[in-house]
Amino acid sequence: MRSWRRDLEAARTRDPAARSTLEVALLYPGVHAIWAHRLAHHLWVNGHRFAGRALSQITRNITGIEIHPGATIGPGLFIDHGMGVVIGETAEIGADVTIYHGVTLGGTSLDKGKRHPTVGDRVVVGAGAKLLGPIMIGADSRVGANAVVVRDVPPKSVVVGVPGQVVSKTRVNEAVLEPDLDDAVLPDLVGASLHSLLDRVDELETALTGLPASAGVRPSANGVWSGLDFSI
Repeated sequence: MRSWRRDLEAARTRDPAARSTLEVALLYPGVHAIWAHRLAHHLWVNGHRFAGRALSQITRNITGIEIHPGATIGPGLFIDHGMGVVIGETAEIGADVTIYHGVTLGGTSLDKGKRHPTVGDRVVVGAGAKLLGPIMIGADSRVGANAVVVRDVPPKSVVVGVPGQVVSKTRVNEAVLEPDLDDAVLPDLVGASLHSLLDRVDELETALTGLPASAGVRPSANGVWSGLDFSI
């Protein structure tokens, strides 16, 4: 019961839309999926695997969240919205993790052993992110929306892109419970690389011709593209 109460507290604390504990307990599918999983996992580890699997499938049909009964989930997990979340059999999730909708903790092989991710404490996984294979996501890391992570991630990291790239920060993530991932300010690694390449091309053209390089086709400082005509 203690872990069930902590699940309620996690949703109440980390969702600004939550108005009361009663609302969370009765109307939050992410909480219902976690509670059902805790029962299904209990059945699974005690030899009642068909019953555990059946309960997980019933829960999937009701909540839209699929958690294999073999997965290990720590206390304080919060699945926000939750539709489309998939957590595989050998996945392991630490304490006080936050997962948004469309996230997959999936496998990459047909091996019977460990084939799903291990997620450390207080990790936040953005909407649509895919964590694939028996990788380790270090504690207090942040995985950006739609990132595809296939390699280990050190603790207190930020991961973005496809495939996921670890972005170094001057200020590392602190051990906080709040889902402090702001997808609106995540870096655009491809865009930054292209800007760097275009700047280098401009320098070379200027050195060769002695004339100022043209601006070329690139976005302005506020990220708006101009000078291109589209058929839409």
